[in-house]
Amino acid sequence: MKKLKLALIGFIITGLFAIILAGCGTQTAKTEDAKKQTLLETIQKRGTLKIGTEGTYPPFTFKNEKGELQGFDVEIIIEVAKRLGVKAEFVPTEWKAMFAGLDSERFDVIANQISINEKRLEKYDLSTPYTVSGAQVIVNKETTNISSVEDLKGRKVGVTQSSNWEEIAQKAGANIRHYKGANEIFADLQAKRIEATVNDRLFIAEYFLKNSSHNLAVAGQTFDEAKMGFAFRKGSPELIEAVNKAIREIQADGTYVKISHKWFGQDVSK
Repeated sequence: MKKLKLALIGFIITGLFAIILAGCGTQTAKTEDAKKQTLLETIQKRGTLKIGTEGTYPPFTFKNEKGELQGFDVEIIIEVAKRLGVKAEFVPTEWKAMFAGLDSERFDVIANQISINEKRLEKYDLSTPYTVSGAQVIVNKETTNISSVEDLKGRKVGVTQSSNWEEIAQKAGANIRHYKGANEIFADLQAKRIEATVNDRLFIAEYFLKNSSHNLAVAGQTFDEAKMGFAFRKGSPELIEAVNKAIREIQADGTYVKISHKWFGQDVSK
């Protein structure tokens, strides 16, 4: 009888051990399946594209009076998400924590005017460019003898102190005048107290769109060109390919131009 009990206990223990192993095997299989699933498949299964963005950087990403997120980058990435067959889910994040948030998988992509450069590409993948910006010389409309950054030599040029624009003007040999902000610079430029200024092409485009009564004009072509893309963690080629395809689609069907003209009064993709 004692031997029978021991045999029965042994049988039960063996059975339990087999069940545990089977459970472990199932869990391992599930884990392996999860590893095989691409980020694009995860996003499509989830139904949302998680997007890191500041929400404090107009006109690209900011909150309106009602607290609703809006802006050029916001509208573009919403259109991209639609073409992936998912909804855009925004994760407002301070700029200083943006890439850390991407690294820790708090979101899938950053939509926040990320400049494409070699250093950034060493650690992250970026989409095809969706905006092109750069430096632009601005003059009074009545000025006819400044048509490029080279013409700033010896001219009175207004810039904000310690900015990239100050460095550009200094290299050009300009006679620098420092200001607290762009509004003060534009006021003096319109009054001809200075001869020119330098600023970001997209910033200028938005200013001109919102201030139609100004008497300012761009001088020459954009220089020090900068291209912006959406940023991703390394290792998701399927997602990047899908996003790039979506960007091409919204550019081809006129959606991009419509959004671009809304915020800047021009096509800022080139």
